[in-house]
This record gives sequence, C-alpha cells and structure tokens, in this order.
Amino acid sequence: MTTGVRRRMGVDERRQQLIGVALELFSRRSPDDVSIDEIAAAAGISRPLVYHYFPGKLSLYEAALKRASEDLAGRFVEPREGPLGARLLRVMRRFFDFVEEHGPGFAALMRGGPAVGSSTTNALVDSVRQAAYDQILSHLDVTDPPPRLELVVRSWISLAESTALIWLDGRRIPRAELEAQLVHDFGALAAVSAAYDEEMGAVVRRMLADEPADGPFGDLVTRLIALAS
Repeated sequence: MTTGVRRRMGVDERRQQLIGVALELFSRRSPDDVSIDEIAAAAGISRPLVYHYFPGKLSLYEAALKRASEDLAGRFVEPREGPLGARLLRVMRRFFDFVEEHGPGFAALMRGGPAVGSSTTNALVDSVRQAAYDQILSHLDVTDPPPRLELVVRSWISLAESTALIWLDGRRIPRAELEAQLVHDFGALAAVSAAYDEEMGAVVRRMLADEPADGPFGDLVTRLIALAS
C-alpha cells in the first residue's frame, strides 16, 4: 500500500489555488455566507495557513473578484468580423455564461457584499464597465464618441447588468430570449437617440449597413412592424 504525499506549493501557486477555491464557493453561495474555514477545508489546508497568504476574507474576496473581473471583461472581446448584431449576440451569450457560472458572486458584487464600497472593488467593477464600453465603441468603429453615443453605450451596459440580476431571481424568462432582447435594446436605444442627433443617425446607418434581414436587428424591425399592424 502506498501513502499519498501532499505536494508543497510555492507562494504564488498557493495563492492562485485559494483564489480558485474561493471563486468556486462564491459561484454557489454569496461570499457573505462562505467562511474562511470552508475555504481552507476545500483547499485542503488549515485556517491559519489561509491567513498566511491573505490577511483576511476581504483581501481574498478582492483577489477573487480581480480574477473574475478580468474573466468578465474578456467576455466582451469579439473579433470585428461580420454584422454587428451577430457580434453583440455572441457577446451577450458569453456574458450570461459568466452570470450563470458565478450567479451568487455576481449578485453579491452588484447588490452588496463583503468588499462592496471598497476602493479596490469599485475600481474593478469600473474597469469591467470601461472594458465593455471600449469594446462596443471598437465594434462601432468610433474613437471619439459623440455625447449621445456615450450615453447609449453606458446605459446599455447598465441595462445588461440589471437584466442579469433580475434574471437570476427565479430565471422566469428563457435566457436565450433575454440575450436577443438585449441586442434589440441596443439597437432601439441607438435608433431613438438617432432621431434627435445627426451624428447618431450616421452611427446607426453604419450599424445597419451590413445587417442581414434574418439578423438580430432585422428581427427587431420585423417584430416592431408586426406589432404596429
């Protein structure tokens, strides 16, 4: 009979392991409900050893949030190929993948959790929103956005966040429908803004120039025509 020998980890490797363990636990329950003892047990180490690598639960939560925020920001990265509507739909699918994988942690971050209100947390959340904003402008091929376009894009990012939070409370609407609806929401917000501003009108015309009739934006137009009739 052989006896298993626990491999000794380096400092960075152990820290990364603890962050991964914390993220896994936070994906199932709110960080407020996860104790250091649980994290230590899941990592196979003692409670004092956790404190050797992180001064407290808040620092571990912030480290886990940093990794999660980098992951979430990466979900908005999409090759600038093909119609915009299809690109945004793929982004929304990856965004909801993240929301589904990290539901309680995502909700705790947006609604209130152990690190909410700290400068670190605020900076990480803002960095994700800014990354999403920059990616959308990149897809629109805009480097110096007019004020109404900035309003549309930032409002839409906030709408995606709040929609995901509402969906997590019971998931009463099919996820795929919400993903498509959010793409429609972007098109609708841009179109309404274009009615007030010629610069936005030019942006919307570029948005729609290569859109196929069976794409997300074409689907929105079809639905609105059907509703009007």
